[in-house]
Amino acid sequence: MRILMLGWEFPPFIAGGLGVACYGLTKALDARGHNVTFILPKPIAAAAGDHVRLLGTDSPVHAAATGTSTSTGTGTASSVAPASVPASGATTSPVASGGSTSSGIFGFQNTRFVGVSASFSSPYPAFDQPAFLPLADVPSGLTGEALTASRRLEAKSVARDANEAPKAPASGPPGAGFGPDLVGDAERYARLVVALASREQFDVIHAHDWLTYPAGIAVARVSGKPLVVHVHSTEFDRAGNNINQRTYDIEKAGMLAATRVVAVSQFTRSVCIRRYGVPAANIDVVYNGIEQEASQPKPTTRIESADKVVLFLGRITMQKGPEYFIAAAKRVLEKMENVKFVLAGSGDMAVRMIELAASMGIGDKVLFTGFLRGDDVDKVFQMADCYVMPSVSEPFGLAALEAIRHDVPVIISKTSGASEVLKHVLKVDFWDIDEMANKILAVLRHPVLGAALRAGGAMELHRLTWKGAAEACTSLYDKAVAAHASASKS
Repeated sequence: MRILMLGWEFPPFIAGGLGVACYGLTKALDARGHNVTFILPKPIAAAAGDHVRLLGTDSPVHAAATGTSTSTGTGTASSVAPASVPASGATTSPVASGGSTSSGIFGFQNTRFVGVSASFSSPYPAFDQPAFLPLADVPSGLTGEALTASRRLEAKSVARDANEAPKAPASGPPGAGFGPDLVGDAERYARLVVALASREQFDVIHAHDWLTYPAGIAVARVSGKPLVVHVHSTEFDRAGNNINQRTYDIEKAGMLAATRVVAVSQFTRSVCIRRYGVPAANIDVVYNGIEQEASQPKPTTRIESADKVVLFLGRITMQKGPEYFIAAAKRVLEKMENVKFVLAGSGDMAVRMIELAASMGIGDKVLFTGFLRGDDVDKVFQMADCYVMPSVSEPFGLAALEAIRHDVPVIISKTSGASEVLKHVLKVDFWDIDEMANKILAVLRHPVLGAALRAGGAMELHRLTWKGAAEACTSLYDKAVAAHASASKS
């Protein structure tokens, strides 16, 4: 199968779970021999990862699509020809015909990556911030004195960032609440993708999340190929009932234009049906997986401390329920003193959560790390004795799988897609802070319970893989192509 993949995040251009999911699924499809052309924004011209090479719209592929001339990165002129794929399935043509190949890079044998210009890469730009306090600067013992000092530094940094950050207008053009011009970037992305896609050969279009839906719709109309849209979250997850109408309209248009809709959970599927009017027969549920090949933390690297560490990792926004986490922390600390609570992430509620913890008198027990990437994520999981995901509305919740992979007992809200497939976790209503506190205390006080959760969780990960997700997507691609062909004949 030749797949034109449209996404807004991919390592190293990544802000959260969307990029992780796109990476895992694409790598698994690649391993199955499918030929994938992945198009995503390239916000920083000089940025490059060790496993993804991107060419912007000044690359030869764009020149060919627009009728202009350009040169390769080596300074020699280059013409563009459609990619040739040998019988073995390995892509031998240059990445976007731009002079360098992705074959063999970081395990990708059949995937090419193409970058188009954009002002930023995150679908949630307000949350894609540098860490307020690098985790490496936090003393490994997490002593009370060190935490207090770190907490003061972090609070000053957050306050400074809040004062310096540009304020979103109270009213303005659609998308104003998301960044400088996020909807405009999506529209520009769509135009560029249509130009790029006109030079490609593909059987199906797979668009991830709302920012790529306009591009997916446009390419489907021009090419006559079936469109699959992947719903990783909805505007109702991100904003509750205070939705941005333009974003909702884009989401709905994408879902209704698609031949097949992929939802990451039954929870999300029900939202697509009830809120967006998508026919139930058009939606497939494909659960996210976990990267099994990633390195596991060594037992000897766990931080030795008298303190127990309870972790929240995610965007500090209404959707993720950080206020319930802090409220539960207050309850826990009333019964158990040697506990520290770490909030790893950034978001529009960060300053409010710092103030909330201080007002409750537990400011010295709560550490905010800011947005974490790479090794810092591993470090914070290695510190944790318990991971809590108190999400108000969580389409899936990949962080819960990451916690299990790092051998951390997990407590998750019942309003999460992950709760549908994870059995060896403790589940709680996000609003029930007393029950949340009781479950946290149970994990911290009873090592046997924690050991049981870790052992059971490790077994569950063997069936939640990106390989399984790729197999499910392959099946629905076939279904989409067949349905599209049947509709074309009628």
